[in-house]
Amino acid sequence: MFMPDDNTFNDIREKSLMQWLQEMEQHEDIAVKGGVKLCREYINHLETKIKRLEDENQLKNQYLKKIKEK
Repeated sequence: MFMPDDNTFNDIREKSLMQWLQEMEQHEDIAVKGGVKLCREYINHLETKIKRLEDENQLKNQYLKKIKEK
């Protein structure tokens, strides 16, 4: 009944970003190299936050399902 999520576009976009960041690491300007590190850390932070919010949402859904059954 439900189709699984298709993450093809997101996967391509992420790979493209990572490739661009690898190219920018080779840049001779130190500010650019520092920006690459900062960008990767921010992406990691956002992924962690997304995971936490998804977990919270799943917990809330389980709670609401139990409340509905009562």
